[in-house]
Amino acid sequence: MRTTAIALAAGAAAAVAASLPARATTGDWLDDDVHDEVGLVVLLDEDGEVLGQCSGTLIDDLTVLTAGHCTDGASSARVYFQRDAGARYDEELGLDPTTGFPEACAPGTLGVWCVESDRLYDYGFDDFATFPDTHDAGLVVLDAPPSAVRGRAELPAPHVLDPLARGPERNRTVFTVSGFGAREANPYVVPGVRSRLTATSLTTNLRSSLNDGFNFQTNGNGRGFSGACTGDSGAPVFLGDGDSDTIVAVASFALSAWCRGTDFSYRLDRPEVLEWIGGGYLDTPREPNP
Repeated sequence: MRTTAIALAAGAAAAVAASLPARATTGDWLDDDVHDEVGLVVLLDEDGEVLGQCSGTLIDDLTVLTAGHCTDGASSARVYFQRDAGARYDEELGLDPTTGFPEACAPGTLGVWCVESDRLYDYGFDDFATFPDTHDAGLVVLDAPPSAVRGRAELPAPHVLDPLARGPERNRTVFTVSGFGAREANPYVVPGVRSRLTATSLTTNLRSSLNDGFNFQTNGNGRGFSGACTGDSGAPVFLGDGDSDTIVAVASFALSAWCRGTDFSYRLDRPEVLEWIGGGYLDTPREPNP
């Protein structure tokens, strides 16, 4: 089956768009004051120009886990862990004066809330050409630990999602997404500037041709639920409702550009993916992305 996968990343133009009313097209979301380990990842080219933005999660003092389609083709990155990292973007200044987003770390925030990196890796991502096993995992290795960030996310146990492929829990297991995606996107509205938001959704499928054991599908429609949107690429998908810190997947793609609430995330609980992440930059040296 051929399909069009639409990455949930945001380009530079969307990253600096005007702020919108606080309402999600897909459902209900909340400001996230819990997961301070979730940051806004600004991707840069070899000249330091902004390529786009994603979300990512600190899994140890130096490593941010995100999507492979975010790190693929980028030469460096800047990660902001402030909850309102881009909320005060000034169009005339070309940045957020409080955080420096997306141009720099604001004075006094470098190594505290904002960290830079020139070591980016992806898990063999190739523009979704290997669908459904898209290899859509990526790592950003920071220059220094963000000293003000207390949270660290945990990786899942191998095969933890396998029981959801069938049986009564398949359609009623809750997941929590936290990221810097747009509050709203449709053909008539430009996505807003980013703050860290959180929402819950329900699993719907692990075994379809779009998933096939590599991805899993969630539904964020209905009262109290919401889905991912532009800028949520690489956002952590936590197992459970609320303050869970166990990431089972990263937000990867949707079938509509307008945030309809049906999302697909790349599974991290497969042993080969966990091995790649665990090998990291210390035990398994590898060349940074060109």
